[in-house]
Amino acid sequence: MGRGHDGRRAIGALERNAPLTTEAETVPPVWAAPVGPAVRRDLCTDCGLSRTADPGRCGHACQFLKPDYPAMEQAVHGRARDPERPDELFFGPFRRMLRAALKEPRPGAQWTGIVTRLGERLLETGAVDAVLAMAPDPDDMWRPRPVLVTRPEGMAQCRGMRMGYAPLLALLEPARRQGFRRLAVVGIPCQVYALRALEQELGFERLYVIGTPCSDNTTTERFHEFLALLADDPSTITYLEFRADYHVELRFSDGRHKRIPFLMLPLSKLPRDFFPLTCRTCVDYTNVLADITVGYMGGEGEQWLLVRNARGEEILDLLGDEVRLAPPGTGGKRRAPVKGFMKNTERAAGGLPVRGTPDFLRPLVGWLMPRIGPRGLEFARARLEMKAIETVLHLRRERPKRLRHMVPRHVWDLVAPYGLTPGEGER
Repeated sequence: MGRGHDGRRAIGALERNAPLTTEAETVPPVWAAPVGPAVRRDLCTDCGLSRTADPGRCGHACQFLKPDYPAMEQAVHGRARDPERPDELFFGPFRRMLRAALKEPRPGAQWTGIVTRLGERLLETGAVDAVLAMAPDPDDMWRPRPVLVTRPEGMAQCRGMRMGYAPLLALLEPARRQGFRRLAVVGIPCQVYALRALEQELGFERLYVIGTPCSDNTTTERFHEFLALLADDPSTITYLEFRADYHVELRFSDGRHKRIPFLMLPLSKLPRDFFPLTCRTCVDYTNVLADITVGYMGGEGEQWLLVRNARGEEILDLLGDEVRLAPPGTGGKRRAPVKGFMKNTERAAGGLPVRGTPDFLRPLVGWLMPRIGPRGLEFARARLEMKAIETVLHLRRERPKRLRHMVPRHVWDLVAPYGLTPGEGER
């Protein structure tokens, strides 16, 4: 998304709660409204709920207080995780898992544009009055800004990744004041958990939830520090993605592409609090309360879909033959990489320096990892086990009294094969 005159004019229209147009009337309406200040809370990702008329609802809707995933999964999907389907331990309830790609990728999309196209189709068919999603700030393309998209063409402004906290749910009340009764929401797990906790209270006639996976967020300011370590000209970076082939892909405004192996990333130069405790202790990477989750971890270079319920099937059906679907693949072994991650996390959580791969071995290991490391669904399982381990170790170190409230049983099940079991008072 560019940051020229039209972009600045667009956000000005958003702030006035007015239709967004250009002189040629080619840009469709996109709506927003001013939101109040956030209420300062411990372990908060500013989902936007504290900025609404009743910030006290955070007490029963926040993922970081006392989440009840079995009850929430039952309410949303009609059932909790099935022990006879082992992958549901990792990924939550689902009907189908698929590898997917639009046959005609959308320009400017993070992958091929499936999330954008789903939003467009929901609006084109009249299934919803608006889509609540994120667009870039006019002064910083990496900063997320919540918007209500009311015309299919407006979804193009929401393409691509943003990095930073964004009060998405603060626009739920303005959406109702605008008369929107059928809504689609594109959100990350902490936003979706709070949305589901309030779903009956909100009283929308129809609610579609498209979830994207998330594990590690940071402030937009900190993200710029990271970009500055990756390139001499960070202001020209237009795209960044952590890929399942163990590389970070960068794209630049002059058309250049750059791929950096994970092992070569300058993570040791980041401050210890680069990723906040909320993200280091999140128990919902795969957005299990969405109707459909659209990510990449299990996609082997394409997108990865988890269709979770009948409404998720309805959403995916809107794409018809525009999308190419295939079963997800899997390969490699995850146990050794996960054990190595656990050792480093134990050191980091204890304040000790992380042991990295020796410099002379990094190119070799970086070459081997995409070939012999976990791939496809095995890569996704490895990432879920790593997040579960990280959650337990960091909570034990920094918020031990929160363990018994914040860590669901399925997370303990994920870490058990690595020798992590709940101590007295932790479960």
